[in-house]
Amino acid sequence: MSVRQSLVALMLACASLAVWAQDKVVYHIDDMSLQALKGLRNIRNHLDTEPNTKITVVTHALGVDFLLEGAKDVNGSLFAGPVAALTARGVTFEICEITLKNRNLKKEQFIQEANFTPSGVVRIAKLQLAGQAYIKP
Repeated sequence: MSVRQSLVALMLACASLAVWAQDKVVYHIDDMSLQALKGLRNIRNHLDTEPNTKITVVTHALGVDFLLEGAKDVNGSLFAGPVAALTARGVTFEICEITLKNRNLKKEQFIQEANFTPSGVVRIAKLQLAGQAYIKP
């Protein structure tokens, strides 16, 4: 192997290690009134301290409500602004489709930053099995 090939291989290994070493976290929100505002604040603080963290927010049950179009916090501020700001920082927000079915909600009722997953609890379990830390604000 030439020196150039060795350097390329070393650079690729270092890049792979950096991706592997990246913190990955799943935030679990199942009650808007108790967790949404606190969760968004925790996520912002998390990224302010560790900006390269990969964060997935999984919502189900009453936790999906803060991602509804026009949803407001207890202070009357729209949740859409902070969610959009966190999405711009790489955070993904996922909504349980079982919850949609059980509550007769439609995907079109949610803000554009919302993604959907067939089952919130299954998604959380799979993310944890893949090595993501679990946080429930």
